[in-house]
Amino acid sequence: MNIFILSRNKNLYSTSRLAEAGHKRGHSIRVIDYMRCYMNITSRKPAIFYGGESLGKADAVIPRIGASNTFYGTAVVKQFEMMQSFCINSSNSIANSRDKLRSLQILAEAGINMPITGFASHTKDIEGVIESVGSIPLIMKLLQGTQGQGIVLAETKKAAESVMSAFRQLDADIMVQEFIKESSGSDIRAFVVGDKVVAAMKRTAPEGEFRSNVHRGGTAERINLTGEEVEIAVRSCTILGLSVAGVDLMRSDRGPLILEVNSSPGLQGIESCSNVDVAEKIIDYIEKELLKQYD
Repeated sequence: MNIFILSRNKNLYSTSRLAEAGHKRGHSIRVIDYMRCYMNITSRKPAIFYGGESLGKADAVIPRIGASNTFYGTAVVKQFEMMQSFCINSSNSIANSRDKLRSLQILAEAGINMPITGFASHTKDIEGVIESVGSIPLIMKLLQGTQGQGIVLAETKKAAESVMSAFRQLDADIMVQEFIKESSGSDIRAFVVGDKVVAAMKRTAPEGEFRSNVHRGGTAERINLTGEEVEIAVRSCTILGLSVAGVDLMRSDRGPLILEVNSSPGLQGIESCSNVDVAEKIIDYIEKELLKQYD
């Protein structure tokens, strides 16, 4: 098969592992910097050009679209869809998952359990938001933040008002969530491929920190999920239309709660702590899906 990996850097761990797994299975793999692509958008013969070369149709496309390049990256993915290439995550599903507020609205509409969440765009509305969420402390998030950036724990109402005011100075959108005390600064990343959770890890925040991101000094360990946790992770991906995703969830007294669904999850942390060859699982999924199309 001819597989394109859309990534800005072929040396990134996730990109190189996917390329390695594809080569190992005998496929032709090419890493494409999607920001250097330009497109001919026509109804008769859509095309994508890269370095002056027409790329042509790929059998499969693995999008690794960075958060800061979502708009252009999803446009490139959409162009490949117009060319009838199999994209493991569609342009619409990537766009929906990247918009944190919209993705939570979609999941909530489908009945997925998550922390009580509020949203406001003005400092004067903070009292109403706090009342709707129901308790202090609160987790306050910039919708554009990644890897734990732009997330603040407000332990008092006054602190929440101060944080809201500071965020508004940035002309930023703010989401407010209840703080799940019983999680003890930990969450779970479930890696979904197709209709299965192929690997999972528990991330724990360092002492004095509430954010469990490994990039912020958190630790990770392999974990076995309950049937309920597997079901909610896979269902969340199905609802958002994602075939490959990292689902972040939290254990609570009322069951597993979905925090976020990531359409371009990193492989390094999950592979190293779970000892699962996740890259191979993704290539295997692509092979099976394309075989279905040829049958």
